[in-house]
Amino acid sequence: MKTIQVLHMNKGEGETSYAKNSTVQRKVISMGDSIIKEAVLDILCNNFPESMGIADLGCSSGPNTLIVISEIVGIVSATCRVIGRPVPELRVSLNDLPGNDFNDIFESLPAFYNKLNEEKGGGFEHCFISGVPGSFYGRLFPSKSLHFVHSSSSLHWLSQVPPALDNKVSIPLNKGKIYISRTSPVSVLEAYFSQFQKDFSIFLKSRSEEMVHGGRMVLSFVGRRTADPSTIESCYHWELLARALMTMVSEGLVQEEKVDSFNAPYYTPSPEELKNEVEREGSFLLDRLESFEIDWDGGAQDQGTLVSSGQSVAKTVRAVVESMLECHFGRDIMDDLFRKYSDIVDDHLSKNRTKYTNLVVSMSKI
Repeated sequence: MKTIQVLHMNKGEGETSYAKNSTVQRKVISMGDSIIKEAVLDILCNNFPESMGIADLGCSSGPNTLIVISEIVGIVSATCRVIGRPVPELRVSLNDLPGNDFNDIFESLPAFYNKLNEEKGGGFEHCFISGVPGSFYGRLFPSKSLHFVHSSSSLHWLSQVPPALDNKVSIPLNKGKIYISRTSPVSVLEAYFSQFQKDFSIFLKSRSEEMVHGGRMVLSFVGRRTADPSTIESCYHWELLARALMTMVSEGLVQEEKVDSFNAPYYTPSPEELKNEVEREGSFLLDRLESFEIDWDGGAQDQGTLVSSGQSVAKTVRAVVESMLECHFGRDIMDDLFRKYSDIVDDHLSKNRTKYTNLVVSMSKI
């Protein structure tokens, strides 16, 4: 199945919802604050638009959804005061897959507008926010309509599982695993990299047609520092989830064939892979490319949370991937699966301080 059919963050406000378990993603957004500010200022100072098109791709729903938009509006407002110009018309498009909880976003907009006017002192009557459902691996917006594009914690998701790993093959290529691992054959690594190349090229080409000359784009997503895609930093949380599933296989709760036929539509590129694809596609100039690390639990233990690191990680991962797992394995095993996953992660983190590597890239439309 294509990712667009099965991936969405857990909806609502419950204990397993994305709204309650998106601290890691919030930290990722905050790490890119200065780069976002730099890009927006560049637009305003070099080619001030009367009407500014802004898109946030993979916006999800919940408390993180409007954070970046609020920040951008604040930067625009402050800059306009300094240079003595009226705030431009802001056309804000919030994009995610059709299964996203757009109703939750729309219901939050009146409070967002009120807060905006209270904190920024008014002047935002011409800030128009809309929802745009669809995959960003293809066109979403009219030609030359966007000045600034942002995406956070989304582009590590591929458009689909690499076709070479299709579960119709007689002998599973990635037996007992659900993503790249140390024991995966080279053909699995090559299949994932090939899908990343195809998808990211389509993403860049689509955005190049939608953006104005000199427009800016800031992207942040899970990546890796090294050339090897099977390193712990880029895939070990999937390895531990596969281990939890295989424990359930040994207990007769899950069929082994089900595990063998599931592969995550996911890829964590290296900085070099990212640079090469940007240069190869040719529509953008790479301005900045930085990497930073973040704890698997988002620093939950440092904030005095009552749950263990393993529980925090399991809740975060569940809020993101449960829709895909439920579609493949069924709803009944989810609670048991993530209890086991929590215990396995706790055991791992008691011996290793493993972190995610996140890449932040800023580029200009040529």
